[in-house]
Amino acid sequence: MVKDYIESFINYLSVEKGLAQNSLIAYKQDLNSYADFLKGLGVDDVAKINRSHIMAFLVREKGKNKAATSISRGLVAIKLFHRFLTRERILKEDVTSVLDSPRTWRKLPAFLTIKEIDTMLEVPNTRKRDGIRNRAILELFYATGMRVSELSTLRLEDLNLESGFLKCTGKGSKERVIPLGRKAKDAVSGYLDRVRSKIAAAGKVPFLFLGAGCHRLSRQTLWKLIKQCAKEAGIKKRITPHTLRHSFATHLLERGADLRVVQELLGHADISTTQIYTHISRDRLKSVHAQFHPRA
Repeated sequence: MVKDYIESFINYLSVEKGLAQNSLIAYKQDLNSYADFLKGLGVDDVAKINRSHIMAFLVREKGKNKAATSISRGLVAIKLFHRFLTRERILKEDVTSVLDSPRTWRKLPAFLTIKEIDTMLEVPNTRKRDGIRNRAILELFYATGMRVSELSTLRLEDLNLESGFLKCTGKGSKERVIPLGRKAKDAVSGYLDRVRSKIAAAGKVPFLFLGAGCHRLSRQTLWKLIKQCAKEAGIKKRITPHTLRHSFATHLLERGADLRVVQELLGHADISTTQIYTHISRDRLKSVHAQFHPRA
């Protein structure tokens, strides 16, 4: 029975590989679900499992609206399981050897159109101090594609407005340099001159954007700000903290930017993470073609 071999495999992972208990539990749950699916197909002999059974299982998991990361984890468990069975000479062939992780099933990130971005950037009332600051925040988000956590912890010393660049510390404490662009540079300069310089205690705080009590703005506060501005701009799409980052990448690629350059600007360690935006651009091209070509 398939589940008998699963027990042997989990024991192997525990004793031979020393996997953590949480990992063992996750693998066992994924593989038991896989075994139950196979049993429903009338397959209870590991020697009779083929690639079509595995693909059918993955499609079933996708149909249950599981996250792509969960599906990928399940596939990893299945691949390791079949590799184990082959290594132990229980099976002659590893039927999973040509299966890739379902990267193409990843949900494409939502993004705003350039018109929606322009409308949203006009929401903050720049006759008020908070409005000046909020406009600078939105301009900086869109100009740099920074993560919310990166902008929240951005320091004054990270800015070089004269040259129009900033230094960003991303995941794994990796630093990257990002150009600001004229409008973001002007908005940040206005915030520094008209707002931050007027706060008495600001000189003792290293962070760029400050809120009540002269504390740095938290990720949650920035998220609420973005959501509120989108609402006031009449944008009906579901906005997340990454929406401006996604829009930044999408608009660059749509206008011909090199994928490697966008990868560097976003701070992605692996270009495959950046490649998801090429799917968006292709979809956009298809929709424009369908809308405007006379024989589409």
